[in-house]
Amino acid sequence: MTARTAPSTTLVPRTAPRRPRRPARLSALAAVCAVVAGTAIAVPAVAVAGDRGPAPGSGSGGPRGDDAQRAVSRLVEQHGVPAVLAAVTETSGRERDLVAGVRSLEHGGRVPLDGQVRAGSNTKTFVATVVLQLVGEGTVSLDAPVETYLPGLVRGPVDGHDITVRDLLQHTSGIGSYTDGPPFVVDGEPRLVGVKDLYLEPYELVQLGLARPATPAGRWSYSNTNYVLAGLVVQKVTGRPLGEAITERIIRPLHLTGTYVPARGERTLRGPHALGYHAEPAGSALVEHSAIDPSTSWGAGDLVTTPGDLNTFFRALLGGRLLRPAELTQMTTTVAMDLPGIPTTMRYGLGLQSTELSCGRLAWGHGGIIPGYQTEGGVTADGRAVTIATTTMHGVLPAEHAAAVTQEIAATIDRLLCA
Repeated sequence: MTARTAPSTTLVPRTAPRRPRRPARLSALAAVCAVVAGTAIAVPAVAVAGDRGPAPGSGSGGPRGDDAQRAVSRLVEQHGVPAVLAAVTETSGRERDLVAGVRSLEHGGRVPLDGQVRAGSNTKTFVATVVLQLVGEGTVSLDAPVETYLPGLVRGPVDGHDITVRDLLQHTSGIGSYTDGPPFVVDGEPRLVGVKDLYLEPYELVQLGLARPATPAGRWSYSNTNYVLAGLVVQKVTGRPLGEAITERIIRPLHLTGTYVPARGERTLRGPHALGYHAEPAGSALVEHSAIDPSTSWGAGDLVTTPGDLNTFFRALLGGRLLRPAELTQMTTTVAMDLPGIPTTMRYGLGLQSTELSCGRLAWGHGGIIPGYQTEGGVTADGRAVTIATTTMHGVLPAEHAAAVTQEIAATIDRLLCA
């Protein structure tokens, strides 16, 4: 696989109009998400930075763009990530977009500033926010059994009478993740290329999850099945599709113009984007993997967004613009994340992760991994926000670069949020 020779590194202003913003009002909370190891083949880099300017009434200042640009460029030039898209929002509200790499490994082309990516598990925070809005409206109780809203659905090693809505959002239900078994994993090996065009209904995903072994009740264990069930709770209570609830309650009010929930059977990305790539087995040649049926992710990870929109969403969420104080407190009440063999300061709330930064601040966010794209970032109490997206899952790239990519992204997010 080869790529066209790319133009030399340049800095250009973003010409697209700036999305409407409201002044951020953040509480003393913040966020950043875990990064997964990865590497890639070498491709020439195109690096571009666009300054969207300060928000109305704000000044300038904040982390220097050249440091951030060098960091995203290194991921391409030294470690072969096909493309990187990043958005940095300073405490003043000033927003900057950075990109590196090429739109297509086969045909080259510029990476669009603030282009669309598949959000993966960042979707979970959107779903959790809608559930908590319903809690604030009195139509959902966090401590009610799942059976209350989805009677007869959860049966097996875990019973719907024995787990609560809170357990779903906090990953303490004990229900296995449907993505840990067939057809997604066969004989211990991922089989994601084979399911890229597979359509499954949410109830089918639930049954796959219930067929997995249960984990200890009340103990944190990450499961995509939990958020399919949470999405079904939303639909049951509202009487409307999950995607409509997310759109009307979050996407439209925040003017997230690059964000949407894909329609049934919609496989391609609607707006400007860099192509996503996947490798199976890990370390083999990257293949284009942008057009997929997102039904196999649904409420656990089907959202499409941009780095800038993710910054806007997390700033608004932690700033109290989407939830009342009581529900935001519930969301940010965390439990330890049990990651065997991986020491971490990360903790999990209700669809939201926290971690300690090197400067001692807390950061809040989630992160998302889906074949073709991986997104990491977070927001801090003073209004800094960073999102870095790569056009491949880190973990499918050659092993000799894996630790370097992981460390580079984590260090860049930490450095920018601590600036």
